[in-house]
Amino acid sequence: MAAMASAPPSLDALLADIRACRACAGELEHEPRPVVWVRPTTRVLICGQAPGRRVHESGLPFDDASGDRLRDWMGVDRKTFYEHPAIGVAAMAFCFPGTNPKGGDYPPPARCAALWRPRLLAALPQVELTLLVGGYAQAWALGAAAKANMTETVRAWREYSPQRLPTPHPSWRNTAWLRRNPWFEAEVTPYLRQRVREILRR
Repeated sequence: MAAMASAPPSLDALLADIRACRACAGELEHEPRPVVWVRPTTRVLICGQAPGRRVHESGLPFDDASGDRLRDWMGVDRKTFYEHPAIGVAAMAFCFPGTNPKGGDYPPPARCAALWRPRLLAALPQVELTLLVGGYAQAWALGAAAKANMTETVRAWREYSPQRLPTPHPSWRNTAWLRRNPWFEAEVTPYLRQRVREILRR
């Protein structure tokens, strides 16, 4: 008789493994602290780049000015963002990659997504909307369907909806981008708020 295939680990077990991961310990200048914020009930999944320094210290995803802007785009307050069982956050890399002396943080190590992302997404079957925040998340999730750059991918947002929605990163560094591309807050933000509102009502 053929052996029965083993069942996949529960989400709780998988999250425990992720939070114990030290795969990049030798490459970081600090102790790894994986930050992932999902539940079995996650229906809106936010996929950014990697935690920043403040998130590394607090353990809360988007616990900074970027998070304030993201919550404004989504039309939710801080309490809803962290307490509603339908909202989850899983960046392309779970640990703060460090600050580049030339400015900004280092990019997310590709190893993290390869190690964990397929298993994590498979353990979140209720996701209805995935926010692809920034170019790294868009390239990974969309593959050949991504456009030549982040701006063009976000401009083509209708091609990926309603399951996926590409956005720029809400960092203050993109304030100039938002001024140059007013169509984002005129067209995409109202759609995002409506979509999130519909999902959270259920």
